[in-house]
Amino acid sequence: MRIVSLLAAATEVVAELGCLDQLVGCSHECDYPPAIKQLPVVSHTLIDTTVSSNEIDAQVKTIAHSKELPEQVAMSALSVYTIDAKKLQELQPELILTQTQCEVCAVSQSDVEEALQHNLGLKPHIVSLAPYRLQDIWDDVISIGKAVDREEQANMLVAGYQQRMERLKTLTDQLSKQQGSKPRVAMLEWLDPLMAAGNWVPELVATAGGENIFGHAGEHSPWLTWDALRDADPDIIVLCPCGYDIARTMQDVPLLEKHPSWGTLRAVREGHIYAIDGNAYINRSGPRLVESAEILGRIFYGSESGIEVDAQSFIQLERPAIN
Repeated sequence: MRIVSLLAAATEVVAELGCLDQLVGCSHECDYPPAIKQLPVVSHTLIDTTVSSNEIDAQVKTIAHSKELPEQVAMSALSVYTIDAKKLQELQPELILTQTQCEVCAVSQSDVEEALQHNLGLKPHIVSLAPYRLQDIWDDVISIGKAVDREEQANMLVAGYQQRMERLKTLTDQLSKQQGSKPRVAMLEWLDPLMAAGNWVPELVATAGGENIFGHAGEHSPWLTWDALRDADPDIIVLCPCGYDIARTMQDVPLLEKHPSWGTLRAVREGHIYAIDGNAYINRSGPRLVESAEILGRIFYGSESGIEVDAQSFIQLERPAIN
């Protein structure tokens, strides 16, 4: 089977199912596992990602709300991405994996349908994912498994993911009882302007033994005001901007530090600010969400928790000097 994946999370699932040899093309955001980086790329972003977070946000809002787009970006539909229709035709996919959850986050089904209209000879099977909660993500793994004739393996993978999550929840429940309370946590998915994390992230926080104070499971990520952040005064703040690795996230930290409310926050004063690779973890609706929950558990309860994670997956920001 010839597979084109237009969603980074779906690409990771294909790899987990042992079907990388069937993958003939991927999106510009697909970067894991490393073996897929040699594949033809069939999508591109209309966003200049080299500019500031505020400018990126402005670009997204402008494009997403545009009524008319130039002829040369006709493939983009309502999204901020384009599909290389010529490349797609060359690859002759039998299966295309895409999503309908967020037209800003990744190539959408409408993008695919628009591209296929320009290639009438292509009639691939399209599996469109719409993850909002963890159960949706497990269901998506099984849907992909069925599409690639690996349903049994998919069921086994999901069972393994769920068991790891259950073990983590049992451990963090014990740790929170020993500690006497759960840490109140703010997960920041964008830093300028501020946005909290929604969808499956509140479930990750709960599994990791934290109390999520912004955003609700199964709902889109909400915008956040500085007044709301200051009033909530969380115990822990996790910086996990969508699409950013740790190095890119750290470039935005001065934007937070220059705000007059930042230094007044308990989490800042007590040194409980953390940055996670939000591109690999947290925001990507694939197999590594299990590891994401484990990383959060390690952050919430420290090295003494016994939770083992990749040491490069997060960093703790230095506590500011007291004048």
